[in-house]
Amino acid sequence: MKNILVIAGTSHRDSINLALASHAAAQVEGAEVNALDLNDFEMPIYSQDREEASGIPDEAQQFLAVIQAADGIVLSLAEHNGSYTAAFKNLFDWTSRLEQKLWSGKPMLLMATSPGGRGGATVLAAAEATFPHLGGNIVASLSLPSFYDNFSEENGISDPALASQMSEAVARLSAS
Repeated sequence: MKNILVIAGTSHRDSINLALASHAAAQVEGAEVNALDLNDFEMPIYSQDREEASGIPDEAQQFLAVIQAADGIVLSLAEHNGSYTAAFKNLFDWTSRLEQKLWSGKPMLLMATSPGGRGGATVLAAAEATFPHLGGNIVASLSLPSFYDNFSEENGISDPALASQMSEAVARLSAS
């Protein structure tokens, strides 16, 4: 796998999900990593009326092109009130109007983390149920609870069992 696309499902500039996804992607031997910033894809909130009046924003086409150019995707979702962040949901709502199978069958390591003990498990479960219908080829998934207790930029995941789960997930992505 040569080109890994890293996406944090949030517009937060200091995203813990970006840190986790970047760490995972860095474990794929020999891969070039391209991390996206959702702030580069800001669009009006999706509505059918807006689409009919103005068409689909260029940012949706740009996002789709980046997905299609990748060999694999590492996506870590932030959880807002048990669901996707508004910025992420809006991006994939618009993009799916261009291509229903927006994830393009790319091998995907799907993750979530949060400061809390559930580690974004609710949003991760929603994505695991939904993304296959949108062309998602989820080869592995991982929820990292209590991010600040279990992760550091210098050492990665500190809990041995969670670190082993991460290694297995990255191996599945690498083998895809």
